[in-house]
Amino acid sequence: MRVLRDRERLPAPARGAVVAIGNFDGVHRGHAAVIGAAREAARQAAAPLAVMTFAPHPRLFFRPAQPPFLLTRLRTRLALFAGMGVEIVHLLRFDARLAGLSPEEFVDGLLARALGARHVCVGYDFVFGHRRAGTAAFLAARLAQAGIGASIVAPASSGEGGDEVFSSTAARAALEAGDPARAAAILGRPFAIEGRVAHGDRRGRTIGFPTANIRLGPLLRPRLGVYAVRVHVGGAVHGGVANLGLRPTFGGDSEARLEAHLLDFSGDLYGQRACVELLAFLRPERRFEGLDALKAQIAADAAAARAALAGGCGARGPSL
Repeated sequence: MRVLRDRERLPAPARGAVVAIGNFDGVHRGHAAVIGAAREAARQAAAPLAVMTFAPHPRLFFRPAQPPFLLTRLRTRLALFAGMGVEIVHLLRFDARLAGLSPEEFVDGLLARALGARHVCVGYDFVFGHRRAGTAAFLAARLAQAGIGASIVAPASSGEGGDEVFSSTAARAALEAGDPARAAAILGRPFAIEGRVAHGDRRGRTIGFPTANIRLGPLLRPRLGVYAVRVHVGGAVHGGVANLGLRPTFGGDSEARLEAHLLDFSGDLYGQRACVELLAFLRPERRFEGLDALKAQIAADAAAARAALAGGCGARGPSL
């Protein structure tokens, strides 16, 4: 998969692709429907399959001070695109220049002229251009004038009970409510926090429960508390229990951190990349009076995590 950042000087093989466009934060099942429609159009046209996406997320450009909200880091998005068979990613820097393009300039100058798109696929709620003035219907009509096909993909939903539409907003709401199973149903895989294992204060080792510490960075903060988790690290998969929180027992931190204890594992993970999937919410974070009470609760949490994992929570398995 090629990642192209320069839209002005595209290599010839990158032109004439079928392009799926979106922020694709979370690359959830609704996004998969848009990319799937583009994949089918590319197959029928014998054309390359491309995705156009943006970094930073437009919300970060317009509201840089807002709390972290992303469901996926960029590297995770790219890995998921590759797994869907995407051959080309047009990674556009979202800046004042891009934000200022009129809908007409976006379609005529970017899609038709710079990319030479063969066909374009977007979601039903896609908006673009200066002040979000362009709609999916406008894009399709404008592309038709240039002889370029377009597909507007209807909302994808569970079709169960409330018939919830798969969306990044719904996934965020589920995670903030402490419902990782519902978030996984929307995403099509468990929500995961990925990053390098960082040095902590090593307090876990002193009480018999060493942890792998991962910074959340720009990712959304799910409900603070203790989770049953699955950890992918060093080419292996481990069950575990993790605390996502501010550690009130030790005076409290200003920033939430993820501390994952791998069950039945001993070894040094510092500096390795790890992917921690949140599978089941076990309890809210709380303060304990002393280390003995904390150790007893961690042992109980580990037992609860074992039971949850043995019961099949998160049985779908990893996507990355």
